[in-house]
Amino acid sequence: MAGDPALLREFGLPLLERLQQLAEQGRRPAIGLNAPVGAGKSSLCRLLAGLAQERGLRLAVASIDDFYLPWPERLRAMAGNPFGVTRVPPGSHDPDLLRCCLAHWRGGGELRLPRFDKTLRNGEGDRCGEQLLQADALLLEGWLVGCRALGPALDGVDLDALMAAAGPRTLTPQERAWLPHWDRELLAYGPAWEHLDALWVLRPLSWTLPRRWRFQAEARQRRSGGATLSAEALGRLVRASLCSLPPELYAPRLCEPRLRAPGLDATGLERCPALPVAAIGVLDGRRRLRGLKSGAGDHSSASSSLSIG
Repeated sequence: MAGDPALLREFGLPLLERLQQLAEQGRRPAIGLNAPVGAGKSSLCRLLAGLAQERGLRLAVASIDDFYLPWPERLRAMAGNPFGVTRVPPGSHDPDLLRCCLAHWRGGGELRLPRFDKTLRNGEGDRCGEQLLQADALLLEGWLVGCRALGPALDGVDLDALMAAAGPRTLTPQERAWLPHWDRELLAYGPAWEHLDALWVLRPLSWTLPRRWRFQAEARQRRSGGATLSAEALGRLVRASLCSLPPELYAPRLCEPRLRAPGLDATGLERCPALPVAAIGVLDGRRRLRGLKSGAGDHSSASSSLSIG
């Protein structure tokens, strides 16, 4: 992903320039990067952090994965879930800790972030301390960053029609039964999103691609001698990301303006408002930028020279 010149030029560099602009105004900017599993979020963020250092900007990068609950709490939170996973879906994180970390840093305090090691507990992962970072700006990446709960509107959704139009993917009856649970858990993340200035979004041309990307990344890690998951465990994690918050339902709402949607209660929307979206990039099967359009809410320098389609 980070090796795609168009992606860096049209998406990555404008993101970095926006962070630098905000930092030069005396603010402590925090921007969210939403992209599916396997899309290369971490690689792009590492590249941008290196480029920021060359510009004299101390850019800290955090992942929503850093905020997974400690092992005992995570086991309780994920008990009985239909994917058989201990992490990934909403509810496996500590959104209150994320909110506190963001609020403290943006208020002038130190940036203290928890650390999560995915190799612990036989690949299930666990907390492993914290890190103290000196930062002028922050980039928070994750597959559910910025996602808003649907609330009562979830009851009236024709999910079968949505998913049939998007591709050959369906939910099992048990997965469908858990959708209201994941949606309720997502409400707790809203106060943390309020501490982000904007959201930058990367989407696949097809929602069948994240699974391929994630398995390719695991194969590369295996060849390099790193710790890897079994194919079964990896498949469950990927499915958890695609079926706990089906992108057919939640991805379009990432890019909606701050308007009330029919059927949604005021409490749900007020607790989890939409973030201004600066840019929406679309990736093809090789994770190269296929299209880009600017969002309406951030007034950033994102280019819109490519067309989505």
